Amino acid sequence: MTIRRIMPNVATQDIEESRSFYSDFLGMDMRMEEPGFLMLASLENPTAQMTIVSPAADSWDPHTSQSTMAVEVEDVDAAYTAAERRGYQVVYPLTTEPWGIRRFFVQAPDGSVTNVHSHV
Repeated sequence: MTIRRIMPNVATQDIEESRSFYSDFLGMDMRMEEPGFLMLASLENPTAQMTIVSPAADSWDPHTSQSTMAVEVEDVDAAYTAAERRGYQVVYPLTTEPWGIRRFFVQAPDGSVTNVHSHV
């Protein structure tokens, strides 16, 4: 079996807020939309990391929790500024990791956490 691409699926209570976050902020394309559900894709980078987040956690911690999606952007500093300007909850601040990635984690309106990063 060869995986050609992974398309993140998002379950959400508020389609409009989620559309604004994923489409306007992250630049993802809406491939399918129905009540309570979005299918996302990106033409520039059609793969995304998807992992399971434990709902038992009281708060999100980058050392014990995993993001639902990792999105690489051209300018992570500009993305961070845009997240703050839009009022999105940054759950892990903008940092430069020793392995050469600059990243922050932001919570989407649906509660999932996205790792937004760039290579340094």
